[in-house]
Amino acid sequence: MSTASAAVLDPAERGRLDIHPTVLRKIIEHAADQVPGTLRSERRLAGIEVGETGASARVSTGAGDPDAVDVRLELALGYPAKVKSVVDAVRSRIGEELQRLAGYRVRTLAVTVSGLRGEPAPPRLQ
Repeated sequence: MSTASAAVLDPAERGRLDIHPTVLRKIIEHAADQVPGTLRSERRLAGIEVGETGASARVSTGAGDPDAVDVRLELALGYPAKVKSVVDAVRSRIGEELQRLAGYRVRTLAVTVSGLRGEPAPPRLQ
């Protein structure tokens, strides 16, 4: 097949792109973590700091519409926070980023706020 004939093919005839749900989960978690008011916290294993953790998502794809996902998201917010405002911003950001980066849309998004945490106290001067 020549380059000229490949250029005139309908995009649907060139193949398809499948994005693994793990990639979609990472997009969703990153988008949620970028919203002001959401918190990341240190992750510890046996008392040793091993990094940070932020929003945690579970993603289900398929069920009739291959470009739609169902999401269950858990995250922590800063205290004091207007929970509804922050969650609305998270929903919006996830929808935009998922569409922009992967071409998927959010069918359902269940958000669980697992905690409200205040800012850490500033270090004391000695």
